[in-house]
Amino acid sequence: MAQPSTEFGEELRKRRLEAGLSLTALSGAVHYSKAQLSKVERGIKAPSRDLVRLCDAALGADGALISLVTQAAADTPVEPVPGQVNEEDWIMQLSPDGPNRFQPMGRREVVSAGVASLMTWRSDGAGQASTAAGAGMLEASRSLFTHYRRLGQTVEPGLLLPVLIAQTHTLRELSAQADAATRRQLLALGSRYAEYVGWLVQETGDERAALWWTQRAVDLAAAGGDQALAGYALVRRALVTLYRDDAEQTIALARRAQSGTLPPRIRGLAAQREAQGHALAGDLHACLCALERARTLLARPHDGSDEPVIGTMHLPDPVSMVTGWCLVDLGRSREASEELDRQLALVGQDAVRTRVRYGVRRALAYASAGEIDHACALTTPLLDGVAAVRSATVTTDLQRLARVLARHSDQPSVRRLWPRLGTLSRSATS
Repeated sequence: MAQPSTEFGEELRKRRLEAGLSLTALSGAVHYSKAQLSKVERGIKAPSRDLVRLCDAALGADGALISLVTQAAADTPVEPVPGQVNEEDWIMQLSPDGPNRFQPMGRREVVSAGVASLMTWRSDGAGQASTAAGAGMLEASRSLFTHYRRLGQTVEPGLLLPVLIAQTHTLRELSAQADAATRRQLLALGSRYAEYVGWLVQETGDERAALWWTQRAVDLAAAGGDQALAGYALVRRALVTLYRDDAEQTIALARRAQSGTLPPRIRGLAAQREAQGHALAGDLHACLCALERARTLLARPHDGSDEPVIGTMHLPDPVSMVTGWCLVDLGRSREASEELDRQLALVGQDAVRTRVRYGVRRALAYASAGEIDHACALTTPLLDGVAAVRSATVTTDLQRLARVLARHSDQPSVRRLWPRLGTLSRSATS
């Protein structure tokens, strides 16, 4: 929170007194010092995001304290501009010394920039691809997609993005030469590749590019006759607003993705995202109701199509894991840590990105509950994974954890952990 808030401080003191709690008692409940709480109540010191949530939960404020200090959303828009499948050429520059670059360009821009004079190769589109060629590409690309998603659990996004972008392009171009039935399947699979590219791009911290790729996924799916992916795009956009701490936008976008015309899985994932938005707002009842809806929808059988499943494939019980996630934001740290303990025990060791994501949140829950030594013990084995996957979203929680532990810098466990934790929580993603 950028500025101290007299209004928040006054409301906090009023609710504390109404609950019959002294500053010492509230300090023990939220694991912040009495001196810091006193400064917040007097409007001298700004409350941290975590302190606000912990106080809201401890005093049973049902989000009233959170609403007083809700931050405005970032300037980046969450309404991507729709486009056509063939609206641009894709220019990708691969450097031998590490940094790579991708840029979509309008075809007029390509010609005017002289890019066409570079070494190029492409089909002239004069002939039609054989049925066997289309079927072969589908089979190979589906198999590769599963492997790429597994590989994405263990490596940083920058290593995978070039091949995923190239594969998306190949599926898009081949679809123009395929028969109608094969074309639909090629575009549907291409949309899944594009959606996954969007997720990995968000993991690099580039929200604008992530939204661009999500819209490309919608365009590809729609060109193949699948309008449902537009619903999932709302869920992805709600993830952007979730990491901006914008509860209102997160809830609104997630609700739009729960139309009865959409497949149950998309509606279930949207209900989970809505629950996360309610957790940000401190509304426990609405959060639990949304989670129950999500459980009912996600329990319905798969539609039987050959297309890759939308959403995570590494959580045995996604609703329970998201419940633990939400309990952290609701300030219910002990309940959160217990739920996350149970769920992380079910996640495979090879799902490094998933284990790191929820493992850091579990450590944050324990630290917020005052169990500093245990939080440090849980964090230490995660740091190699954090360094390997280089996730902007994981780094957000790692920074929260670092802020909590910084208040206990005199403890030996924190001093041992701090050099590497501090470095990784500041590291830019690639």
